[in-house]
Amino acid sequence: MKNEPLKPATIAAQAAGAKDSATAGVVPGISLATTYTRGADYALLRPDNIYGRDQNDTVRQAEEVIRQLEGAAATLLFPSGMAAVAAVFRALPSGARVVMQNGIYWGTLKWVRAYCVRRAILLDEIDAADPAALAAACRSSADMVWIETPSNPWLKTVEIATAAGMAHKAGALLVVDGTAATPVLTRALDLGADIVMHSGTKALNGHSDVLAGVLSCREPGNPMWQEIATDRHDAGAVMGPFEAWLLMRGMRTLPLRMERMCENALAVARYLEEHPKVETVFYPGLASHAGHAIATRQMCGGYGYLLSALVAGGRERALEVAGRLQLFQRATSLGGVESLVEHRHTIEPHTGIPEGLLRFSVGIEDAGDLMADLAQALEG
Repeated sequence: MKNEPLKPATIAAQAAGAKDSATAGVVPGISLATTYTRGADYALLRPDNIYGRDQNDTVRQAEEVIRQLEGAAATLLFPSGMAAVAAVFRALPSGARVVMQNGIYWGTLKWVRAYCVRRAILLDEIDAADPAALAAACRSSADMVWIETPSNPWLKTVEIATAAGMAHKAGALLVVDGTAATPVLTRALDLGADIVMHSGTKALNGHSDVLAGVLSCREPGNPMWQEIATDRHDAGAVMGPFEAWLLMRGMRTLPLRMERMCENALAVARYLEEHPKVETVFYPGLASHAGHAIATRQMCGGYGYLLSALVAGGRERALEVAGRLQLFQRATSLGGVESLVEHRHTIEPHTGIPEGLLRFSVGIEDAGDLMADLAQALEG
């Protein structure tokens, strides 16, 4: 076999080559130890294993799968997406300046705003999907630029390569939240990002049964990355081995799941766009979407599984539609094999989300069944 880079489907299915060395099993085992033995001379039997806080082979195996999928120099797992977000911001010095995309996942914005106040960090929120606004924000020096593409719930797209150039010119690192794309669709580090973050709870795991967060970097010698790694070790924001094993198990079908989910999401988006009782559909796979050209350039193999739609008639009508859906389950989160619907205004009533907006996370079910479910809900 030629020494060529493996494709994502192979990396994922083979779990980046992980096996159970103790039994020769094709499924990696789980290492549950929290401490490790030393020899009679008190030397470590394994120099890389002292204490299980962030030294665990199962966690390392899951990190290696993501590292290879991401094309990263290094990857670190965290117990949730927000723990990963927090780790990045804790690496900033007091008085730093951050340029952050607005209209992104509300949990991130809410926590970041409060944290920046406590740490005297200057936070400038801008519409990063507007190149002029991003360029203006990057005319002054900054420590970090944070973007989310596609964004949740507006599905705005930001050209990562352009954002990276602007961030670096301002002396800032570019951090990309790629949760709605996954490294299967967008390898942000290849496009110039310095750090990429994912909520592994979502499509990386894909089965709605694990909380996880992940950070990957382009250059591990970067001082900020070293701060992140040290903070994870010292503060203990680590993932447990069983959760890491479940995440690794979920990732073995990630490319296959994403292929089906993207196909389904595009079919659903096209159906909703043509429906007379839907005002607007937000999905980068539609030619009518403002970020369609950017998404086509930087997303490979599909436009993602997440979309939003404005239902004609506002809050009452949107809630009626959501209430009649039978296959789309009414639940928070996204990226699982099952399709979900969420009335965003109910979850985020004070964030300017229109009361008629429904966010859909499209799963791997039959697309015809999903559209039939939408038809009866919209027309009933």
